[in-house]
Amino acid sequence: MSEATVTEEKLPRSRKGFTLSIPSAFTVLFVLTILAAIATWTIPAGAYAKLSYDMDSSSLVLTSPQGETEQLPAEQASLDKLGVSLKVEEFTSGALNKPISVPGTYQQLEQNPASVSAIPHAMVKGAIEAVEIMVFIFVLGGLIGVVRATGAFESGLLAMTKKTKGREFTLIALVSIFMLIGGSLLGLEEEAVAFYPILIPIFLALGYDSITCMGAIFLSGAMGTAFSTINPFSSVIASNAAGIQFTEGIWWRAGGLLIAGTVLVSYLYWYSSRVKANPEFSYSYSDRDAFRHKWLVESGTEDIKAFGWEKKIILTLFVAPFIIMIFGVILAGWWFPEMATIFLVAAIIIILIGIWGHDRISEKELVDAFAEGAGSLVAVSLIIGLARGINIILNDGHVSDTILYSLTKVVSGMSGPVFIVILMLVFFVLGFVVPSSSGLAVLSMPIFAPLADTVGMPRWIIVAAYQFGQYCMLFIAPTGLVMATMQMLDMKYTHWLRFVWPMVAFLMGFGALFLVTAVLVAS
Repeated sequence: MSEATVTEEKLPRSRKGFTLSIPSAFTVLFVLTILAAIATWTIPAGAYAKLSYDMDSSSLVLTSPQGETEQLPAEQASLDKLGVSLKVEEFTSGALNKPISVPGTYQQLEQNPASVSAIPHAMVKGAIEAVEIMVFIFVLGGLIGVVRATGAFESGLLAMTKKTKGREFTLIALVSIFMLIGGSLLGLEEEAVAFYPILIPIFLALGYDSITCMGAIFLSGAMGTAFSTINPFSSVIASNAAGIQFTEGIWWRAGGLLIAGTVLVSYLYWYSSRVKANPEFSYSYSDRDAFRHKWLVESGTEDIKAFGWEKKIILTLFVAPFIIMIFGVILAGWWFPEMATIFLVAAIIIILIGIWGHDRISEKELVDAFAEGAGSLVAVSLIIGLARGINIILNDGHVSDTILYSLTKVVSGMSGPVFIVILMLVFFVLGFVVPSSSGLAVLSMPIFAPLADTVGMPRWIIVAAYQFGQYCMLFIAPTGLVMATMQMLDMKYTHWLRFVWPMVAFLMGFGALFLVTAVLVAS
């Protein structure tokens, strides 16, 4: 060994240069869970009374901050007496299926600090609560494993790359537009985890990187959801909780989606074109080799079978559940159990084709491929569950409502334009505490929506502020879907932050301009 080599090896790390290293997703979530537990010791406990509908007794159920329950007639007079500006039909029809906060009922409670044992318990409980999503992801992984075992991905990819040569960005633009529309119509985000295994190998073969794929899928879906039009999990439930029709302000949001979508696709073009021209431009270039080793399907080898009718049927069966899933969610109210079922059926049919088809793959090989594919997504599934543990800690410690109450006092008494911009920032903060769009809507809208009346603005503007603020946070929040997505892609958080911060700044700036303009036009 040369002296130069020995000297280099003996150099202390500080002399080799400083490299910022972000811990793994599991470590980040564990630290945040500990911080949430500490918050239950330092932030005063408190709660709003909650109102829900009991279908068995056909009555409203009022739960006091202390946990005492009272049944009320399911009549409009009951809501009017409580000062809840909603129609009783919103409860009886099932449109509001989660308890809502009752305005003016916040009370401080005896402190309920989380114990040390509550931290791992909340992590386990969060995983249990997310079991439906986790099963969906396992089945999806199994389906992917089966399709890989048949060789359909390789032969299909080879055909795809030949047809898109010279028009590579067209695919990125189409995926981004699809996700923008899907996010706006039905909040296509968690379900979009299914698209990565299809598109990543194609994007890599076309000369792009992991960030391009995450930008086209995750960021586009989140941006679309920020400008939700008829999304039942965001604009619809938030409008219901605010006591208005979701169609109020829909054309404003649709116009905003068009502008935001144009900006995002242009940004993706700027970034992806530079990565394609010079791979070293990639923000995740340091992980390029490992990422390509994991995801790139080699398409130039001679042993790739022809893209015949059998492979086409298998890929059709692979893609069909995604299309069926979208229509099922929109038209039939499907959720993760139904979606997992349709993916499982597709996997079983593909296994049968593999066994009895031209290539005669053994049953054991295909079943093992299903198990290995499901196992590869265990970490992704656990992260989704662990993130929920943070919210469980805050809710059990009665901290979430205290944060909400404190923030309402911040915005009270302000002029319209200042009020709405500050309120968007409030929702930005709340997006970290409550990353669920439907959960934040039912908790906060009954409290914030009446404040719109005091400053003389339509309540749909409050709904828009909620969407912009929360999703601006969810672009980057470790408590949301970001960590699970990066775990799947083996991407560093710092790489993603470097790419996404211009879009965070855009949504904040454009969202503020949008809201102020809406207030001035409406006043």
